[in-house]
Amino acid sequence: MDARSAVVRLAQGERLGEVLDVTDPGQWLALDTAVRHLNWYGPRLLPEWEQYAPLPDDLGKLDESRLALALCHRDGHVREEAVRRSARWPGLLPLIVVRCTDWAGPVRVGARVLLREVLEVDAAAGLAPLVLRVGRRDRGAFGVEVLEEVLRVAPRERLALLLSGPDRVVRRFAYRLAIEGRRLRPAELARAAAEDEDGVVQDLCATAALAALPGEEAYEDVVAPLLAARGPRTRSAGVTALRRTGRPEEAVAFLGDRSALVRACARYVVRQCGDDPAAWYRQRCAAPDDPGLPAGAVIGLAECGERADARLLWPLLAHPAAGVRARAVAGLRTLDCVRAERLLPLLDDPGAGVVRETADALLPSAPELPAERLLERTGRAWPRHVRRAALRLLAARGGVVALRAAVGLLEDPDVKVRTWAGQCVQGWHPSAEERHCAEEVGDLLSRSRHLFSEYVLRRRQWEAGVTSG
Repeated sequence: MDARSAVVRLAQGERLGEVLDVTDPGQWLALDTAVRHLNWYGPRLLPEWEQYAPLPDDLGKLDESRLALALCHRDGHVREEAVRRSARWPGLLPLIVVRCTDWAGPVRVGARVLLREVLEVDAAAGLAPLVLRVGRRDRGAFGVEVLEEVLRVAPRERLALLLSGPDRVVRRFAYRLAIEGRRLRPAELARAAAEDEDGVVQDLCATAALAALPGEEAYEDVVAPLLAARGPRTRSAGVTALRRTGRPEEAVAFLGDRSALVRACARYVVRQCGDDPAAWYRQRCAAPDDPGLPAGAVIGLAECGERADARLLWPLLAHPAAGVRARAVAGLRTLDCVRAERLLPLLDDPGAGVVRETADALLPSAPELPAERLLERTGRAWPRHVRRAALRLLAARGGVVALRAAVGLLEDPDVKVRTWAGQCVQGWHPSAEERHCAEEVGDLLSRSRHLFSEYVLRRRQWEAGVTSG
């Protein structure tokens, strides 16, 4: 919606529903601002619509569309009068919500009195997105308080519409109200925690569901949905609750979870039962050919094991599952047992995650890695993740070889690789050794001169001992 054209159309008498989407809070706020936009090039310093369709002295003669303009008028007296005239126009209630935060006291007081008088449950559900958005403004708390009062006594089916709505801010607000008023059963809260996509709602509902957990008999209705949730915070809440429900042995199944948070909670529950999670990890990782080995079990061993456990991780670098290989590399880095010569071949791995973890592990050893081997892997014949990893390591190594690789990738067919290469060129600085390669450095900098201002380019050339022509 073009807010200024919408104002003109309203001044011409078009209906509100034809001009803007009345369910979109952003359009109401844009309309409120656009009505007061001054036309600096007109015959008078007035908003465009007022120059040819001014409001009459008696606002009681206005229809809904033009009264909406009066509610947003630059003159506080006009806004105050328009608020008094708006009671019979339910469609203007969104603008009354906006006027509840008005800087002019009489306007603000009148709007608040009207809002409290006319706001009903049906209207409150539709106004919730706007009320909560305006509630972030100065003097915006009043509308939120009225909304709370109305929704606390709302029928369950009306509240359910807000709990399942698309606006996550509204869902958070509605779930907080429902939890405070104990309007939802623990099973309903658990289901919401497992199904809602918003992390805040997940935490709210999972915490409330477990706080109201009646006992062991609630496992199927409350804990089981939490354990099956996609969100790791929700699963971790379910794992922690296993001890309370008398099923701590089931936490073992989550020791190899893909989430570090869930694994940590599972280890806590297992230890509370007197068992050693490290022993379970060692047993699972002792079979390097096991196709069912979860990747979480591999990194889990590094999270709670010892440096001696690296002997179980090295064979897993040849595991058929890329996820296991990647976690094995990450585990070796966690245990501080990286050996560059053994990890270097994994830079050619077909799994992007494996190559990424390998590059992370090799970064501290970048100066000792074979430069020509890395430079070769920046060629277009190699996959993007290999080119990216080789560039990262060469950039960490520095020197003219890093600049050579980055400039060569400025014409890479992949836009992300070109972007990374450009960032590497811009961040490159010569060392004392580059003065022996001044001619090559000068040529490389000239090829990438579009990435620098003239001053920065001359500065780089001077640092490298290049005589600019």
